[in-house]
Amino acid sequence: MKAEVAQQRRLRELVEIDADLARLSHRLKNIAEAAKVAELTAACTAAEDEVASVGIALADLDGSIAKLETEIEAVRKREDRDRSLLNSGVDGKQQAELAHELETLERRQSDLEDAELEIMEQRETLAARQTDADHTLHDRRLELADAEAAHDRARAELEENLARRGAERAELAGGVDADLLALYERQRAANGIGAGVLQGNRCGACRIEMDRGEAARIAAAAADDVLRCPECGAILLRVTG
Repeated sequence: MKAEVAQQRRLRELVEIDADLARLSHRLKNIAEAAKVAELTAACTAAEDEVASVGIALADLDGSIAKLETEIEAVRKREDRDRSLLNSGVDGKQQAELAHELETLERRQSDLEDAELEIMEQRETLAARQTDADHTLHDRRLELADAEAAHDRARAELEENLARRGAERAELAGGVDADLLALYERQRAANGIGAGVLQGNRCGACRIEMDRGEAARIAAAAADDVLRCPECGAILLRVTG
């Protein structure tokens, strides 16, 4: 196949654009900011779990405190009733029974109040933990929002560059000889790289150095000859600029 040097030079520009498009596509699929978003999303989930866990624990303690307060109130009412009976002038036997019951009720009330105090101390510690968990969750959500915004900006910039370079490619490809372009596209579809600049005796596509015989054949070829790499089949571009 023959192709004017100007056509080969245009194809070289196309190769450069395709390499740029490949890099941009790779970056779009592997946006650096995505890792930060994933990390902070996991951190937010962990913080949310902590908030929920503390909330459940606080609710359980509040339930225990409410139950104890109900029991304490019942003991107090029983004490008030027994004292009223004592003050009403009951006989000696009943008076002794009421006095004994009052002692038992007082011990029971003391035990219940001690248990309530212990739980309230636990609740105070847990409430402080809840405050810390709420602050942590708030901070992680702010950080996640910032990371997502940075990710979106990076994606938008890459997509804009891809669109711009894609338009440049379409315009450039329109000026490449149809047969030369078709050969390039077939090779590119097969191996990922359709053409490479000849660098000394090395193919710019596969990076393999050719033997002296092949190098001599290439050196003897006419400038408008379309040559292929014997190793990878890519078009060998012998033009500069």
